[in-house]
Amino acid sequence: MKIYQVDAFTQQLFKGNSAAVLVLEEWLSDDWMQNIALENNLAETAFVKKIDNQNYQIRWFSPTVEIDFCGHATLASAYVLFKDYIQGNTLNFHVKNLGIFNIEQLQDGKITMNFPIRKAQQLSHYPEELNHVIDRPFSEVYVNEQAFILVLENEQDVIDSIPDLEAIKQLAELHNQSAAITAYGADLDLTLTAKSEKYDFISRYFAPQKGIDEDPVTGSMHTGLAPLWADKLAKNNLIAFQASARGGELYCQLLENESIEISGYAKLYMVAEINV
Repeated sequence: MKIYQVDAFTQQLFKGNSAAVLVLEEWLSDDWMQNIALENNLAETAFVKKIDNQNYQIRWFSPTVEIDFCGHATLASAYVLFKDYIQGNTLNFHVKNLGIFNIEQLQDGKITMNFPIRKAQQLSHYPEELNHVIDRPFSEVYVNEQAFILVLENEQDVIDSIPDLEAIKQLAELHNQSAAITAYGADLDLTLTAKSEKYDFISRYFAPQKGIDEDPVTGSMHTGLAPLWADKLAKNNLIAFQASARGGELYCQLLENESIEISGYAKLYMVAEINV
């Protein structure tokens, strides 16, 4: 079975976020897909199943669990399909509980992805445990269905912050949360963000309870971060940088109907055969 490994949200090898991609005629069992993702040991492995020449279903697995939404592995999957499986420059991903993602590849290779916005709301009251997840203060706390968002004073604080991964794990397992948080569920990740000089904003992302200590680039999280910063900066087109060790650039444009276009480049690292 053919497997691809693609670096997403970058134009350079060994940067961005790596995802594995398998294009299937029929779904494998959930156990098989989870074991393949564990064996790959990447932030996510994407499994794509053909519906017709322009429509595909997509699912994503971290090393430990199936993920409900993954932006960088969507970008990597689109790159693979445009490269080897379809003619033309548009396709649609059908996603459980999230609808249809419209994807387009531009002439310069940039891939644009139309996602639903996952708007974050500010919290005036938040779990006390948040005060212990990083080693420096934050000014604001937001939350959406994916993560707590801590707004830090400046970009250097985001870059230099040292996370307490055990504290983040414990935070994700909380059950006695405020009503606003409980509405999103207990298993939340953690994002740090701040305004940037070179970019509009930067961020970092942590999900140790899902087998991802720090995610190199998190496209899905920008469906919440970009609207937050669009409000703060009064602009609908933003360029973001995720300040992990690998780093990655994301181009974000707010659209009508509660949707957002997140775009980026991808670079092929490997094509191989796996024996399953």
